[in-house]
Amino acid sequence: MVKMQKEIRDIQKGSYLIMDDAPCEIIAYSTAKPGKHGSAKARIEGKGVFDNKKRSMSQPVDAKIWVPVIERRQGQVINLEGNNVAQVMDLNSYESFSLEIPGELNISGDSEIEYLEYEDQRKVVVK
Repeated sequence: MVKMQKEIRDIQKGSYLIMDDAPCEIIAYSTAKPGKHGSAKARIEGKGVFDNKKRSMSQPVDAKIWVPVIERRQGQVINLEGNNVAQVMDLNSYESFSLEIPGELNISGDSEIEYLEYEDQRKVVVK
């Protein structure tokens, strides 16, 4: 698993972190002032990058969390297999794989797409 550790105070809205063993994009981040008997707390709400589930967590701002290293890659559609599935070739490694294409994305053969990759998970980026 490609990941690194960061303190919660160093992350911001729009970045990625691991919540419940799934990579998530931060959609809301807020902090509360330190109280009489404790440190400042951060409340983070995230949306799963690959499963679109909403998750939340609350931690002290000096706690360490895991941040996934998600690669943004380019691919070319080789063949449309139907039911929003396409055969895609990575433009750097020339590896071919099947990838689900979102319905709102209008593509054809030889179209270039951008996708996210983390471990063995891939998802098309809708611009």
